[in-house]
Amino acid sequence: MDGADTSNALGHFLRRHRALIRPELAGPQTAGRRQVPGLRRDEVARLAGLSTGYYARLEQGRRRPSRQTVATLVRALRLDERAAAELYRLARPVVGRQGPARVERVAPEVLRLMHGWRDVPAYVLGWSQDVLARNPLAGALHSRFAHDDNMLRMIFLDPAGREFFRDWSETARAAVADLREIALKAPGERGLAELVGELSIKSPPFRRLWAERESGQAVRRTIRLSHPEVHELHLSREVFLIAGAPGQRLVTYQAEPGSRSADALALLASLAAPDLGESS
Repeated sequence: MDGADTSNALGHFLRRHRALIRPELAGPQTAGRRQVPGLRRDEVARLAGLSTGYYARLEQGRRRPSRQTVATLVRALRLDERAAAELYRLARPVVGRQGPARVERVAPEVLRLMHGWRDVPAYVLGWSQDVLARNPLAGALHSRFAHDDNMLRMIFLDPAGREFFRDWSETARAAVADLREIALKAPGERGLAELVGELSIKSPPFRRLWAERESGQAVRRTIRLSHPEVHELHLSREVFLIAGAPGQRLVTYQAEPGSRSADALALLASLAAPDLGESS
């Protein structure tokens, strides 16, 4: 007996899926004669970076995992998208104490500043990487996105993301590292937990990156973007913390004066809103 009862659906799921993995796929440490099919508990625990005792308690229904733990189990058990979604449903992962969803508003002073920059795309990000506000030029730059409410959804869930961010892999890895750092600062933030859960289910690339324990690197200040109207842009990216609103950040893109990218931004502004360059 392993201590699990018939109502322990999570335990049954974990045991069933570890039994499906051919031991040789998990590395040379799993070689040798087997008394049970698939992997043993200690082998799954090692692959997921967990203690054997903790993993055993998961199978026994005595612990509820965090979202990050579920993500590592998805990787260790080599689950496809459908199985990963089922694991998240069964695990009902805990995310620490959660208060009501945070309502974030951008201060009028920040909006006036941002909208005064007619040749600089600018937008404000909130705690959960939600895009809280854009100026008109940033709106034109992001016009291809269907998932334009959140930067992580733009990168991982929107088909336009891989074309827009020319260095997509680097951008994706840096975005996940940034999200992990934010999550450490606000462990009970409900919006963050919901975002991680959604991306873990819908995006295998996000799931793999989130399961890694590396810190990653920040996005380079110089980035390459692409827009169908003006083609490739080489821009300088700056991020400013908004002192009056902890967790909010103002992001700007600037082109080198006189460069082809500066001309492209000016063209994009004229195409999106012909009156942007006129005085009010």
